[in-house]
Amino acid sequence: MSESATKSVYLVDASSDPVVVRIDGRACFQNSACLRDFIGAMLKQGKTRFVLDFHTCASMDSTFLGVLAGAALELRKSAPGGSLVLARVGQRNLELIRNLGLHRLLTVDAGDFALSSNASDTALPCANRTELDNARLVLEAHENLVSVDEANRAKFQDVLAFLKNRVE
Repeated sequence: MSESATKSVYLVDASSDPVVVRIDGRACFQNSACLRDFIGAMLKQGKTRFVLDFHTCASMDSTFLGVLAGAALELRKSAPGGSLVLARVGQRNLELIRNLGLHRLLTVDAGDFALSSNASDTALPCANRTELDNARLVLEAHENLVSVDEANRAKFQDVLAFLKNRVE
């Protein structure tokens, strides 16, 4: 894992309502699986409201955005009335979100959403995964992006073809 990915961390307050996830550093394919797993575990516990704080998010990639899309799609299916809010999203990250059509699926707050830091925030552990597990995650994330907006198929057709081949 690269040095920048190991310095990146998701700080979570799982006991709050909504559940708050603070992104500190890069949000990328190398650390997106632990976020996906965490949100899935929270949904199983009946948590249906989430806020992701992007205030200290340095950058994000399409796999991370596909994981968010998958979480939002799952939330819509299993928990009507649930919410996934992206708060304090900077201009560059907002452009990425809009370019992939996620602003139509998620609530995006690009302003100064009122979030205070919480001393009980816990760093989400991210275990190393196999190359095949990573390929499956990246494929699933990009398929989620296509589900959100069919125009994304053209953007990611080469990635999808390569990963489908790799996973098979």
